[in-house]
Amino acid sequence: MLTGVAELPALSREELIRYGRHLVIPEVGEAGQRRLKASRVLLAGAGGLGSPLALYLAAAGVGRLGIVEYDRVDASNLQRQLLYGNDDVGRPKLEVARERLGEINPHVEIVSHPRRLAAENADEILAGYEVVADGTDNFAARYLINDACVKLGIPDVYGSIFRFEGQVSVFGMEEGPCYRCLFPEPPPPGLVPSCAEAGVLGILPGIIGSLQANEVVKVLLGIGEPMVGRFLVFDALSMRFREVTLARNPECPVCSLPREEIELPDYEEHCDPSVEVASESPEPDASYPTRITVEELARWREEGRELDLLDVREPFEHRIAALEGAELVPMGRLPDRMEELEADSDRPLVVYCHHGIRSARAVEYLRSQGCERAVNLAEGIDAWSRRIDPEVPRY
Repeated sequence: MLTGVAELPALSREELIRYGRHLVIPEVGEAGQRRLKASRVLLAGAGGLGSPLALYLAAAGVGRLGIVEYDRVDASNLQRQLLYGNDDVGRPKLEVARERLGEINPHVEIVSHPRRLAAENADEILAGYEVVADGTDNFAARYLINDACVKLGIPDVYGSIFRFEGQVSVFGMEEGPCYRCLFPEPPPPGLVPSCAEAGVLGILPGIIGSLQANEVVKVLLGIGEPMVGRFLVFDALSMRFREVTLARNPECPVCSLPREEIELPDYEEHCDPSVEVASESPEPDASYPTRITVEELARWREEGRELDLLDVREPFEHRIAALEGAELVPMGRLPDRMEELEADSDRPLVVYCHHGIRSARAVEYLRSQGCERAVNLAEGIDAWSRRIDPEVPRY
């Protein structure tokens, strides 16, 4: 939070007009708007949550808005990521975001960080920002952002979405808990499905991202009651908000430590089921691996190796994109088809889904039922589209 009004940048005549509705609010006023103009906010991710965050923070007059993003616009993003349109599919998200936000407010400086946030670069990227708005969609990034924010003394405005439910809180403030006070350790890989696997109501990110933007402005201006020590849960189906009170954990593995002792582990290895170690293709008389990469599957097919392909997605997904020769058996139908799948065969049964999460569970189930030839295709058909055959549609 900024202090010293005399040292804050002045507002131009155009800005006085633009922010007029802020200037007449006693809690904001000209001093508050000048504070916003001098503020520096980092937005981690420019997807579902990042879209409303970027739009509203830019419109509000945040002076410098940094955005960490390395992805390109995909057609499947358009259902909820309102920064982008049809003509933007295939373009870098950062490039589109810069153009769109410049149209919304040319007085805001957009700083691009076109890379994946990781343990080795988090300190460098976060340095110099006053608040981090977490718009990421995976556990590895959430835990890394939390730890880095605590280490650097930067508030972490957290949001997450899943199907019809959203969550908001403010972590990392001196007087409150951090994310790991609530969730000390990340869940095992594959235990919690991603939004790509479970789906998300397209309107939900707009609601949660807007609430996050509201918290960012409150923290910057030092007004109201930021959600420090409070965890908001929103249910879109029942249209109900529920609030949980959080206390700082004196034994928290992060915020209980002196800042100089906080280390940033590589959460990718712990959280991401797509981070796989490539296995060697087994000899015919060897036991089958539990998983293979898309590159290995491509090599098996090029070598003419006999194998069976099992698609455990839903029928509508199979209609969008499928691997040639795959048999469709949705996850819920596996128990009914076990006799066929357990048929005596020396061919590996390569099981795939969208991103490799459902198929990992399917392989675990199949092997528990005696189908030892079941092998998971890590990262699923999406990785096949990206790295092997771009003619297979992505969704």
